[in-house]
Amino acid sequence: MIDPFGRAVSYLRVSVTDRCDFRCVYCMAEDMTFLPKREVLSLEELDRLCTAFIEKGVRKLRLTGGEPLVRKNIMSLIRGLSRHIDSGDLEELTITTNGSQLAKLSSELSDCGVRRINVSMDTLDADRFKAITRWGDLGKVMEGIQAAKDAGLAIKINMVALKGVNEHEIIPMMEWCHANGHDLTLIETMPLGEIDGDRTDQYLPLSLVRARMSDAFTMEDIPYKTGGPARYMAVKETGGRIGFITPMTHNFCESCNRVRVTCTGQLYMCLGQDDMADLRAPLRASEGNELLSAAIDEAIGRKPKGHDFIIDRRTKQPAVTRHMSVTGG
Repeated sequence: MIDPFGRAVSYLRVSVTDRCDFRCVYCMAEDMTFLPKREVLSLEELDRLCTAFIEKGVRKLRLTGGEPLVRKNIMSLIRGLSRHIDSGDLEELTITTNGSQLAKLSSELSDCGVRRINVSMDTLDADRFKAITRWGDLGKVMEGIQAAKDAGLAIKINMVALKGVNEHEIIPMMEWCHANGHDLTLIETMPLGEIDGDRTDQYLPLSLVRARMSDAFTMEDIPYKTGGPARYMAVKETGGRIGFITPMTHNFCESCNRVRVTCTGQLYMCLGQDDMADLRAPLRASEGNELLSAAIDEAIGRKPKGHDFIIDRRTKQPAVTRHMSVTGG
């Protein structure tokens, strides 16, 4: 799959549910209205859709949510998709999770060929964790991370940098991650969906964070890549890696190899654009994949050059109205 700008699309992120057992302040309103179940793709439909993309050249597949591991019978989907790892058609099957279910599922994930996971965690302070996630339990997440480590999974911690909330914890988080063998990726808050707060108050440019960290640590750009948009640096003093995802201060569109499918089967060619293609209708219209394949090809043919993210203090409106939990991280 080659887009109009010559970029090969080889990375698919699929949201398997819009539901989550947390209510992070930058992601969701506390009183969320979730999608009716009839609109959400079944596990069988998700398998068929992912398989169609793999047959078209996708080599990395990431399951997201919401929180993917709260989807009922999600392990049956993951176990089914693992056949593409066994055949060599898929290089990597990964998960982005809040960690709440890892204590009970890490061993099974490893058995299904998952070798690497991302855990979203914005603080090491239990009270602040509760304030950010509203419903989360840091102790449970820490137990899950240890279970994942024991199961042999490589762990990357994703931390959204929030001004005045956790910016003073960035260095302690990096030191904790590196001491435990985890990579850390910092993420700028993105203008996706209506939330209860004001993102202009949350936004912390990572260019500023990086400059501050460079005063305290010896940091060197490295070519390390995981298939996503993070730019990585090696930290001499800790021996670990830190990544920066900067959709606001320095976008990464020129090398974008990703598309996203929502749990309702909407294909978004760009996270920061509203243009999408409905894959649910062709998926449900025929038992064969001809209609689905044609819809995917048409959509890739209009993948845009870049996104339109902006944090607008005047209107305070999100650049994109859908929540991140709908599109998937």
